[in-house]
Amino acid sequence: MPRVTTKGQVTIPKEIREALGIEPGDEVAFEETDSGYTIQKEQPTTADGEDPFEKYRGSANSNETMPERMRRLRGEYPRDVTDESEENTDTEADA
Repeated sequence: MPRVTTKGQVTIPKEIREALGIEPGDEVAFEETDSGYTIQKEQPTTADGEDPFEKYRGSANSNETMPERMRRLRGEYPRDVTDESEENTDTEADA
């Protein structure tokens, strides 16, 4: 049975943290009910209460594959595909 420390802290048992998906750094909320209180994991929010990930939802809708998207985001797309193995072979043959 968890005990409250002098600082008002309680360790949430592992099985409850796992069931609620609570990880270190997560915020939790206590809500009063007719039979006591409930605890639930809070969704991440910014200082003004907005979801910090909302602006990114749906931005990856594309027919591109993940490697193609990453190349484009890194400025490597469309990349010039030269046959570097031939260049290396020619250089090695000259040596």
